[in-house]
Amino acid sequence: MARLKITQTRSVIGTKQNHRDTLRTLGLKRVNDVAVREASDVVRGQVHAVRHLVSVEEVD
Repeated sequence: MARLKITQTRSVIGTKQNHRDTLRTLGLKRVNDVAVREASDVVRGQVHAVRHLVSVEEVD
């Protein structure tokens, strides 16, 4: 299964609480943090919800 490299690119200051919670669930705490996750439907949905705060790459 593919893996996603998720990098937080923007700050959570001024964002909604559910966006902050989603980033925390993905394992991101601060700007430039990186998390590598399996590309499941759940993770893709979480990334989609905070797509304005993160950048995503597919890695092997």
